[in-house]
Amino acid sequence: MHAPRTRVQRRPVHGVLLLDKPLGLSSNQALQKCKWLLRADKAGHTGTLDPLATGVLPLCFGAATKFSQLHLDADKTYEATVLLGVKTSTGDAEGEVIERRAVGEITPARLDEVARQFTGVIRQVPPMHSALKRDGRALYEYAREGIEIERQAREVTIHELKLSPAPADIGATAIKLVANVSKGTYIRTLGEDIGEALGCGAHLASLRRVATGAFEVSQCVTLSALEAMDEGQRLASLRPVASLLPDHTPVTLDADNAGRFLSGLRRRGEWPDHTHIAVYGPASGPDGTPGSLLGTAHIRAGELIPGRLLSPPEIQQILETRT
Repeated sequence: MHAPRTRVQRRPVHGVLLLDKPLGLSSNQALQKCKWLLRADKAGHTGTLDPLATGVLPLCFGAATKFSQLHLDADKTYEATVLLGVKTSTGDAEGEVIERRAVGEITPARLDEVARQFTGVIRQVPPMHSALKRDGRALYEYAREGIEIERQAREVTIHELKLSPAPADIGATAIKLVANVSKGTYIRTLGEDIGEALGCGAHLASLRRVATGAFEVSQCVTLSALEAMDEGQRLASLRPVASLLPDHTPVTLDADNAGRFLSGLRRRGEWPDHTHIAVYGPASGPDGTPGSLLGTAHIRAGELIPGRLLSPPEIQQILETRT
């Protein structure tokens, strides 16, 4: 007889957990583990990392899920090891070897030249092993069935790209890639294209996301560390919902206007036009503690126009965790 499974009592949890995703887990598997550890009733992530990738994975809980899209669109920084002379079916170490080629001399000057070639706005053909949808199915589903789907090249931006020889102890010719890129950039495709530019082909041997938006890997907690914490420490690891809005200009409303704003009504004031506003309620307490986040907005012609709003129960739950 199997012992009955303990039912986890879910609860409202609001905030952002910066997870250093471990190797071998999908983003959703990592999310579900953290959701279980926090006993959270609502959660989502801000863009996937492949199972073979590690690094920064912001996980949003409760009210924070309303702003997760902002970090889907954020620039990201990756570190990767690109193995030269070997192409695989997936463009990374998970696939089967489909081609081997000799690797010529790889000099720092040649790497600098190739890095310049791939810096700026470039065009990429999304890989078949990706989550892009075609007719309601992810491309990787077609790939697993051996079906090749025609894909259109897309423009992405490589803000900065550094290439250097990788340590010789990995047993093959490889280069280290560090790239700061726009949303929609596939690093495995970038690695493959760099391999073609070097005349030898390549695939990603490892991939680590070290930053997404303003979040860096040094701020992250590992899954094993989270598992070792007690419940209070886990909750203390959460960043506030407002941490998802670092580029938003704050506007504070008094209690009367805050209530009307939360009901979806526009408010008038002497504010300059602005596209990204974080709206807060009145400061609480004599120490001037910032008021609760109410939501996002934009300002046009002196009107504060509501965007994504927190609900009154969410705001009350967040206030209760402060005390």
